[in-house]
Amino acid sequence: MAPANGEPRTANGGREFASGRRPIKMRSAYLVQATARLLARTGVSPNQVSVSSVIFALVGSYFLFMEALGTPSLWPLIGAAACIQLRLLANLLDGLMAVEGGRQTRTGELFNEFPDRIADVALLATAGYAARHGDLGAAFGWSAAVLAVGTAYIRAFGARRGQPQDFCGPLAKQQRMFLLTVACLLGAGEKLLHAPFRSIFVLLAFIAAGTLLTCIRRTMRLVRQLESK
Repeated sequence: MAPANGEPRTANGGREFASGRRPIKMRSAYLVQATARLLARTGVSPNQVSVSSVIFALVGSYFLFMEALGTPSLWPLIGAAACIQLRLLANLLDGLMAVEGGRQTRTGELFNEFPDRIADVALLATAGYAARHGDLGAAFGWSAAVLAVGTAYIRAFGARRGQPQDFCGPLAKQQRMFLLTVACLLGAGEKLLHAPFRSIFVLLAFIAAGTLLTCIRRTMRLVRQLESK
């Protein structure tokens, strides 16, 4: 449970005062920790890992664009789902390498934030076209993309005013990308079974609505925090 003052917690319940990092349980997984150590030993920098998350997202958006063009193959959707998860893995590893690995840099925050915004827009916007529901599908995709950037803006604005980084949901980044991954896999299943192609459209609408609710919730929490100072 999050503390009353909105400060994020780590997976083991400790508060993340210094780093303001997103609480992710997988951060303590042995395989993830081992991968971060291996990358560090090979000379890869956290900033390079951050940039790789954009590359994975752009490749995933390319697969979604292939779907939007009407490819009969189900592999582009499977490829998009894999790229979404690789993007999240890169997001996880760069923080591990920087904080636990002691390789923080003055540009680390920049490389931590900017790639995420590019990745969110690339994946969510192209998913709107991949939904194959015309202008309405595209509208949901772009709405979800803009709102995703909005959640980050509200969080960053609060931090600039001295408030804790607020990663509350219901649809923060991990939840959005999980639902988009599920949408891609369900869409591939629909193509395999020759079923009506609806999953991406339905889940994208849900992502847009949930992200709007997240923006509203973060704003309300920030207002309460600022008023209580």
